[in-house]
Parts: sequence; structure tokens; C-alpha cells
Amino acid sequence: MTDTTAFDWRSFLLRWSGEWADSLPDGETRGEDDEAARRARWLGFPPASEERIAAMEERLGRRMPPSYREFLEVSDGWRHAGGFVWLLAGTGDAHWHDNASELADMFEEYLDEDSGPEERREAELWRRGLQLDVESDATYVLLDPEDVDEDGEWAVYTWAGWRAEPPERHANFREFMRDMHRQFHSLRAHRSDGEPEFVNDTTRQLDALVEEARLEALRGGWERAGKALDEAKEYGRPRAAGLGDQIRRLLGQSYTVYFDGLVTDPQYAPELLPPLVAEHAAHSYRDDSTLTFHLRGADDDLVALAYATLDQVRNGTYRYTAAGPFGQAVERARELARWGDTDRAWRTLMNALPRWEPLGPDHLAPLGWVADPVLGPLLTPERGRELLSTPRGGQVSAARGGQASGPPGPTAGLDPDDLAWLAEPDEGGNRTSYRFVLVEGVEPEDVPGRLADGDGAVLNDPMTLWEARRTSRHDQWEFSSYDDRALMAVGRAGTGWSFAFDGDPAPFDRQRFVSPAAAASAGTRAVVVWSGLRTWRGEPFFHLSVAQDGVEQYAFTYADGEIRKSGEIPRALDPPRFFGGPEDGAEAERRLLEAVTGEFGACLPRHAIVHGRLHTFATRSWTRPPRDGETYMVIRVHR
Repeated sequence: MTDTTAFDWRSFLLRWSGEWADSLPDGETRGEDDEAARRARWLGFPPASEERIAAMEERLGRRMPPSYREFLEVSDGWRHAGGFVWLLAGTGDAHWHDNASELADMFEEYLDEDSGPEERREAELWRRGLQLDVESDATYVLLDPEDVDEDGEWAVYTWAGWRAEPPERHANFREFMRDMHRQFHSLRAHRSDGEPEFVNDTTRQLDALVEEARLEALRGGWERAGKALDEAKEYGRPRAAGLGDQIRRLLGQSYTVYFDGLVTDPQYAPELLPPLVAEHAAHSYRDDSTLTFHLRGADDDLVALAYATLDQVRNGTYRYTAAGPFGQAVERARELARWGDTDRAWRTLMNALPRWEPLGPDHLAPLGWVADPVLGPLLTPERGRELLSTPRGGQVSAARGGQASGPPGPTAGLDPDDLAWLAEPDEGGNRTSYRFVLVEGVEPEDVPGRLADGDGAVLNDPMTLWEARRTSRHDQWEFSSYDDRALMAVGRAGTGWSFAFDGDPAPFDRQRFVSPAAAASAGTRAVVVWSGLRTWRGEPFFHLSVAQDGVEQYAFTYADGEIRKSGEIPRALDPPRFFGGPEDGAEAERRLLEAVTGEFGACLPRHAIVHGRLHTFATRSWTRPPRDGETYMVIRVHR
């Protein structure tokens, strides 16, 4: 519903007129009328009488909307409504547009059977709208008599061909004029050197609002701070965009976040350049011209730093650092995250956040870590809100309602404490294939030595599984139909266990499969699980094998509707309890994974595996070599 509070048009228009007059350099006015307006400090005209308004309404056949009527009663027209409308209609010049621009024809050409009501309204606007622009820079201003709210207000639409955007909607004439006042301020705030300083009561009030918003953001009141900064940004106030972008980036709104006015400041560049560069790297496709555009005004040293950081981000070698206790927590968090314990990594950062210190007065939160290949995946919109809601930088939470409100409760962890999540379908609703090895009492960095030989036991730098597979295939020159060396990510699997995980295994060959459990279990226990679909028809299979001290204790494989097992399998894992019943394969798989969790107390970190970056390595083959008489194929790629 429209705000029905009486709007003081005269005070608003007088303030605007005075600000306009004071902002003009000598000799800038467009003509005698503007010069007279400058001397009079009044952009308007004499008020329209009730008789003139009534005559206009009789001529047009419609009663005018309330806020436009109220405006006319103060000024019968207006000069310089924003930066692109030089004269706005009063009672004598307002007229039905009636497609005089022929824009209805242009918009209708783009309509088809899939066009929605909003697109059709845009096309019809040019036939029914009331035109208010008299002189402009190819800009149209139309009141829409068919877009009416419950207070009788008509929406205002503005459109300029040089903007190449759909018409912009303003709720009513009052809001249109307020938006044009903001546009005037925004354009004047970015004037060139040598022109009059643009300072007035409005700018002083807005700058005070920005400073209070900065402190409120540090106290954890990011929602109120964000709204205040957005308002000041619309008026073009310096600092507002750079401060507001810090809030938006932590909420995951990385698009159109440029830290304007701050990223080129050497004081803040160490924190703000990395997230800007990381967003550019994600969408640039090696075209770096836009990065230079967003660094305009930066000195040569800062541009060089930006491109050096860009290389590190693209190569996955960027490493975020910070000073003091928070910096120490960053190092602990990275160590946890690189082994998959992302929940504890996040809590480590949050516990240290109250002791974080900004680089300067316009620094609202730590941001460089979002570009770190290991720490960046920790961020989710929910976690971003938690970070922003936590008092920091020497501030304490503001008292509200007589009570001091502390930071919000911690966000829920992203990792379940079991293995059952592996039975969930992927984003496309399809069942997934996977295999993993659990090793008890062994650190993650020692797992490759149990599953690989020689150079294969060397861990790669942390990367996503997709990046690891792409890198591995790029360096692979020979492919064999009998060799199944798995590319596996490693990490911690809960208390007392480490894991190696492959989310894209080769097809399961029951006749030639060799479980790595025995080799992995020297001096300890090891568990191997392999689940997936054997054929394109979707026939499920499941393998479990458990070994201790280098000897397999028990194992079973369910495939083609049959169970083959060996050793003394614990009752909790006995395969007939899961397979052969009425439930589908996914439900049986889920129940079996729950049983494996209960038997061994291990779990796998879903967030790190699906979204994070982990160390990887290539195992020995999971299949035996071919026997005499068995055929196989080897493909060698020559480069």
C-alpha cells in the first residue's frame, strides 16, 4: 500500500532547487530560463490553480493521480527532473502519447506466445500512457492509467533508448520525483575536478548515515546497515557502494560487487582485491579487460598486484593471511578444511572473529579468505549472515529494547554424522556411483602410502574432484581397459578414521575386482565400499570388504540380484538384511550405509567432497592384471 503520510512538496522542491543552483559551475546553464531559475533558486513554475487542473483533466478525460495533482498545486511543471529530462509537463503540456514514438510497434515485434503479462504491458504502455516529458535526452516519462494502486496512484514508467533496458517502473509520481532527485545527486556527486564542491544538508545527512551504518555493521546489525548504505548509494555518496559491497559479497551476491572506491586503495587492497579477482577469474574466460576497468584509477603497483593475485587464483595457489589472533585462526581453519573438516574450520574462524581488526575505517569484515581455494568453499549465504551478525573490530552488539543482544546462534553444520547421504540422488535426480576406503588410526597424509606405489603416493594440491580429474586426464598418455587406478580425494572421516574417496569410479568388474582393503589395513583396520549401477539398465551393485592387519576379515558383493560373501560377517552388516526385499536399491543402500556407520563410527564430509577442495592421489589398480588368454585394449596418445 502507498504511504499516505502527507508529503511536503514545497519543501522538497525548494531543497532540490537550491541544491541544483549551488552545484552549477559558472556558465553551465542551458539558457536564459535556466539562468533565471538559478538566480531565483527555483526549478519550478507558479502553482496550477484548481481550474487549470480541472481543465486539463477534462481535456484528457481522466482525473489525475493524487501525487501528480499535489505536485501541480505547488509547481505547474518542472525543469531538470534528474539528468536526462530537461522539462517536465505541467497542466498545459501533458498529453496522451498514443504511440507517437512508434515504440509500441517495436515492443510488439518481440512478443510471442510465451510472452508474459509484464512484457505485454510494456508494449501496450506506448498506446495508453500519459506523456510527461517535454524536453529530454531521448528519454520518455509516461504515467500509466492502467497500472493503478488502491490509493488511485498511477505508476510512472521511464525509458531511454540509449540504455537498452526495459522501461523502469516507479510506484507513483511522488516516487518518480524522489528517484530523479537521487539521480541528480548521483550525477553531481561524481563531478570532475575544478567544479563546485557538492555539499549541502542532504549530503551531510547522508554522509552521517553512512558513518552510522558502518558502525552498525561492525556491531552485527548488517540488515539495517545495508538498507542505509543502499539509500546513500542511490544518492551517489562516496563510501556507500564500497561498504555495501562488502556486505553483499558475504551474502553470496558476488555479481556487480566491485568495492567501488575502496579496492584501488592500497590500504584495503589486500582484503578486497582477492574476492574481486576471484569473481573475475570465474567468469572472464581469460578476457581480462573488465578487470582493468574495475581498477581504473589504481597505480601501477596495485594493478601489478591484481594480476599477480589473478594468476594465483587461477592456479589455485592463492593463500589468504591475516594479522593477529584471527590470522592464527585462519591457519588452523585451513588445516582443518584441507582434510575435509569444514564445519570445525568454520567454527574456528567464527570463534576468532570478535578479535578481528579491520585494515582501516572502511573495512567491515574479513573478505580475502573467500578467494582462498581451501577456505572459500566454507562460505554459504547462511554462514555469511552469521559472520555479518557477529560483533567485531572492537565493537559490541547494540542494546535493543533495554537488553544487550548478542550474536546469533551458530549456523548448523553442513556435514551429516553418517554415510547415508551418499545414497541421495544427484541434482538431476539420478543415483550416483562412488567408492571409498576408510583406514582407522591413520592420518590422511599417510593414506596414499597404503593405496599407491612410488610417485602415486604423492598428494596433489587441494582441488575439486572435477579439477583433479581434468588435470589427471590432461597428463595421462596411456589408457588401458584392464587398469583401474582410482583418482581419490583424502581427508578425515570423523573421529579416528581417514578416508580416500572416488566420486566417479570406473565400471565395476566383479570377475577382476581386487579389494584394496587388505593392503590398506597393515597394522590397523580398513573398510572398502563400492556402490553404483553396473549397466545402463540401472542394475545396482554394492560391495563391502573389511580387513585387519593385512588380512581380509569378511566381504560381500551384491550384483545381478545375487549375493556373494566370504568370512564371518557381523549380523548388523549381513547382506540378506538389506537386499532381496521389496524396497528399491536406493533404500537398501541407505540402510546399509547407516549400518556401516553404526559398525565403525566413521562418516564422510559431504560439503568438502561435493563443494570443497581436497588433496588427491592416484591409487594402484582396483582390478587384477589380465591372465593368459584374456584380451584387453591399450590406447596411447601421442602429442
